[in-house]
Amino acid sequence: MPESKKGHGPFSRRIAVLISGRGSNLQSIIDAIRDGRLEATIAVVISNRADAVGLQRARDAGIEAVCLHPRDFGDRDAYDRAIVDLLRDRRVDLVCLAGFMRLVSAALLQAFPHGILNIHPSLLPAFPGLDAQRQALDHGVRVTGATVHLVTSELDNGPIILQAAVPVLDDDDVDTLSARILVEEHRIYPEAIRLVLDGGWSVDGRRVRRHTR
Repeated sequence: MPESKKGHGPFSRRIAVLISGRGSNLQSIIDAIRDGRLEATIAVVISNRADAVGLQRARDAGIEAVCLHPRDFGDRDAYDRAIVDLLRDRRVDLVCLAGFMRLVSAALLQAFPHGILNIHPSLLPAFPGLDAQRQALDHGVRVTGATVHLVTSELDNGPIILQAAVPVLDDDDVDTLSARILVEEHRIYPEAIRLVLDGGWSVDGRRVRRHTR
């Protein structure tokens, strides 16, 4: 059933970033805030892996960095409830997934309705899930890209905020294509966050509609 239309005023400017690895998209958000391109505060960075390089990126920028390891919790819902408690304690209401290699459960989705973003290295709905760049090469597409979308219970299937196209070159391999897509990820993720924080949009079915003011 289509989702009913729901309007959004501005979110608070306090965001959280969830990571599992090196945190290059986290760094793009940090840089956008420093440069004045994004008016926001990263209240906390959370990782499910203690060895995630992005945790040190956060600490180097003076941002609280926390590892919550899934093995310390009974199940996925318990783990996500712990994340929710931490985010509420930091007064966060927009959550940005940046290479967070876990599916989020209903516990997190219900706590932040239309308040969780993800970035994916393809032009969704093409090539969801893992190894999107390899999928694009194997399929022989001439254009792929990056997508920022709202997170729902279906993998990489939420309403789309922003996309950027990247041509696939004849001599591309996974590494070269991934590198060019990453440039676009770093460009559009802070912009998508800004659009969501500013409000003036609604979700109508699968579409995100921006309203003129």
